[in-house]
Amino acid sequence: MTARFEVLATGPLTTIQDSGRPGQAALGIGRSGACDRTSYQLANRLVGNHPDAAALEVTFGGLQLIAEADLVYAVTGAPCSNVPLNAPALLRKGEVLQLGTPRTGLRTYVAFRGGLDVDPVLGSRSTDLLSGLGPAPVAAGDVLALGKDHGPMPGVDLAPVADPPGGEVVVQVLPGPRRDWFTDAGWQSLTGQSYTVSSNSNRIGVRLEGEPLERARDGELPSEGMELGALQIPPSGLPVLFLADHPVTGGYPVIGYVAASDLDLCAQVRPGQSLRFRP
Repeated sequence: MTARFEVLATGPLTTIQDSGRPGQAALGIGRSGACDRTSYQLANRLVGNHPDAAALEVTFGGLQLIAEADLVYAVTGAPCSNVPLNAPALLRKGEVLQLGTPRTGLRTYVAFRGGLDVDPVLGSRSTDLLSGLGPAPVAAGDVLALGKDHGPMPGVDLAPVADPPGGEVVVQVLPGPRRDWFTDAGWQSLTGQSYTVSSNSNRIGVRLEGEPLERARDGELPSEGMELGALQIPPSGLPVLFLADHPVTGGYPVIGYVAASDLDLCAQVRPGQSLRFRP
């Protein structure tokens, strides 16, 4: 018998994510995948899944689902109320799993033992909101089946993981390929001010509100390759920080890149939160 659950509510956005589609940018295919990779990987480890097993990425809580069989699951990332966190748990047949609003952070990961059994597209089960590749965002009424391919349980009762920060988040920025398109004052403004995360942010990128950056030259670039963590500066002068579903090319100059070790922090900032870049 295949284990399944029915989705009763999704909150603002729930998608299916795995580790994405790496190595296909030359074909115009972005990586996508889980925004907060550390939390996604932890959820899979806690239920004995393979590292690439598909899980749910829940934005700002609100997910409700009912089990059609006994299910082993783990919840990581943004700490939602009403559920055990960073620990394997059992959801009995007929029981409802309901994620409240997270105390801090934005994205919560729910992994089920066996992983979500949906058809892969170009080698991944991830939903890419920009390109439309992969399964559609999860909707109320969806019935999702679980796979049977997994390893042994890890024998861990609780992973001692800190919650995402709720105050100002500080991340390291490295000079990008178009740093010279901006004055020294522009770079100092980037690394000296505290930005506010815009409500227009999504899985494609974090839009920031603050003081515009001063450019050293006018004009625009021919489109060039973009990477996760790029800080692209459109004509407004306000940075856009690219996340998992970012475009593979872009024509606005990239002043810098967020250090790879800090990208998961960026995936958890919520609208209205402060974000600062340090050199």
